[in-house]
Amino acid sequence: MAFIFPKLYPILDSAILPANGRTEFLTRLGASLTDAGVTLLEYRNKTGSDAEILADAAALRAAMPADRVRLILDDRADLVATVGFDGVHVDAGDFTPAEARVLIGPDRILGTFGGSDALLPGILDAPADYLAVGPVFTTTTKHTTKPPIGVEGVRELRAEAGPNVILSAAAGITLDTAPAVLAAGASMVAVSAAIFRAQSPAAEVHRWLSRLS
Repeated sequence: MAFIFPKLYPILDSAILPANGRTEFLTRLGASLTDAGVTLLEYRNKTGSDAEILADAAALRAAMPADRVRLILDDRADLVATVGFDGVHVDAGDFTPAEARVLIGPDRILGTFGGSDALLPGILDAPADYLAVGPVFTTTTKHTTKPPIGVEGVRELRAEAGPNVILSAAAGITLDTAPAVLAAGASMVAVSAAIFRAQSPAAEVHRWLSRLS
């Protein structure tokens, strides 16, 4: 059966990980998020070495079984198969969607940036399974020079993309604003700080899933 994209797409940024006891932390976190109902998770590490990325990915994969959770690696299409992840997300400056598809093969999930105030030219023809759009609101977890598009911007991008494209709305989304973003046409909301800066990310995921269902 084809994977059904969930409404909640947590993005775990390596910046929140502790300097010590990292593997143990990720093991506990991954298991708790799986139990909380996460079915899709992105691991993002913009500055770490290959060795660090491989170690973190191995801990997450061991804690989040492939039959329950699809794991997405940010940027590194060249490492996806090695770490046993289920897909990759590439943005401008990373591998192109076409290059990433060659590296990960036809069956893994491929996401890419789709646009901000408008869809990127030709992006609907890219070999991607979902398109990230935004920033919807101001964000503190990912540097961007693009102005926030707001809920109305999401609505306009949905109209431009058509009904069948999976749109992942990202940046600055909170539990209070997520329902409106989904109602405007986002297929899922990508969330980082609102979940992983909470005292209990698993409890926060449970709150989100209860609200969004």
